[in-house]
Amino acid sequence: MTVRRGGRPLVPAYLSTGGVARPSRPQLERLTVLTGSGTPAPADLPAAQLALLEALDGGSLTVVEAAALLELPVSAVRVLAADLVDRGLALARPPIPPAERFAPDLLKRVADGLRALKHD
Repeated sequence: MTVRRGGRPLVPAYLSTGGVARPSRPQLERLTVLTGSGTPAPADLPAAQLALLEALDGGSLTVVEAAALLELPVSAVRVLAADLVDRGLALARPPIPPAERFAPDLLKRVADGLRALKHD
C-alpha cells in the first residue's frame, strides 16, 4: 500500500465508491453545487457517502470543494454525489454560468447619466 506524506495510507478511489468508476449522472461537473436534501441518511449508507452528507449538512459545496474537504479525487466525489442524488439524499444544481458580457458603452452611459443627475 502506498503511503501519503504525513504517514496516512493512500486509499484507492474505487474503494470509496464501492468499485463504481463512472457517475450515474454525467452532468455533475466540478463546479456543480451540492446540497443535502434534509432526508435522514439510511443506516446502511457507506462511510464515504455519509462523510459527504455530513460535509453538506447546513450548507452547500461544489463537487471540487467537497473533494478537497474529503481528500478524495473529484472523480470519486462525482460518483458518490450522483448516488446520493439518485437516492434523494442530496440535491445538485448546475454551476452558475458566467455573466453575459454587457454592452461596451454601458458603463459610459451609466456614468454620463449619474453626472447628469449630479448637475441637476
